[in-house]
Amino acid sequence: MVLDERVADRLKRDDLGLVCAVVQDHESGQVLMVGWMDDEALARTLDTGRVTYWSRSRGEYWRKGDTSGHHQYLRSISIDCDGDALLLQVDQVGAACHLGTRSCFEAGGEIPFTQVVFESGGQIDERS
Repeated sequence: MVLDERVADRLKRDDLGLVCAVVQDHESGQVLMVGWMDDEALARTLDTGRVTYWSRSRGEYWRKGDTSGHHQYLRSISIDCDGDALLLQVDQVGAACHLGTRSCFEAGGEIPFTQVVFESGGQIDERS
């Protein structure tokens, strides 16, 4: 499968030929996961409407849901201003995370940080 050159020309790929794909639930806006796509994975996704990724750990294509049943159906796709990231809005069937949670970010959890609150351009408070 060949990616349309009008799309391919806009992509800025990493050294492995991959572009980051941020996946969002099209109804709720929840960020579900991050995956990686090369031109072939993107072409398959655009052609079929089923989201396909390149697995960096396995070195192969995987279409979301083929083994788990947790399919992703593409609703829209956008490219960022630099061309190095895609935003996929999907219909997610079941869990998006391989650990069984709706979002990979639920499974990963929050990282504590010191919150700095600004008001009218000036720092006024720090909270942990």
